[in-house]
Amino acid sequence: LDGGATDDGKAGGLAGPGDRTVVALMRQLGAVVLVGAGTVRIENYSGAQFSPAQRQARQRRGQAEVPPIAVVTNRGVFDHDAKLFTRTEVPPLILTSAAVAEDTRSRLGSVAEVIDASGADSDGVDAATILKILADRKLFRVLTEGGPQFLGLLIDDGLLDELCLTIAPLLVGGAAPRFTTGPGAVHTPMRHSHLLTDDAGYLYTRYVRNG
Repeated sequence: LDGGATDDGKAGGLAGPGDRTVVALMRQLGAVVLVGAGTVRIENYSGAQFSPAQRQARQRRGQAEVPPIAVVTNRGVFDHDAKLFTRTEVPPLILTSAAVAEDTRSRLGSVAEVIDASGADSDGVDAATILKILADRKLFRVLTEGGPQFLGLLIDDGLLDELCLTIAPLLVGGAAPRFTTGPGAVHTPMRHSHLLTDDAGYLYTRYVRNG
């Protein structure tokens, strides 16, 4: 309620059963889950886990049974024992800079597909390039789960079309960060599309960008 996006350093500490259900439903509908490397490490991401019924529903929609996890990273540094690589059916896509792509590819080997996602700056990744790479693979419905820096990059570049934000009935105080951050200020008008609540006091919101 006070704007903090983490509890004890993790976003998961704010979640309730309803929030987890909403996130699971969005994952079931997404073509790809796009997330920053810092969030992957902090939250210890694994590959998407679906039931047989959920897989069949995706097949009926013309989707792959399991969406890949696409990780955005400037440095390409990962623990080989991370669940991202050991608890997944689909090798993750590692979207990194041209400067480290070849080295990252040689270190990770067959556990991931490493892709150069740089724009004009070979030392960093470019949000528009990332979305083009995914679109070229027919991955059009992109669900991004953070973290703050990557969400800030999408917002700065005008590339975030929808925002699904859960407001937890908690006060966390301290130095908890916002859910997005970035070097510059933007002014992006949004309009509310859905507002839901539950008996636990959570508020589930969906905002769509105007224009």
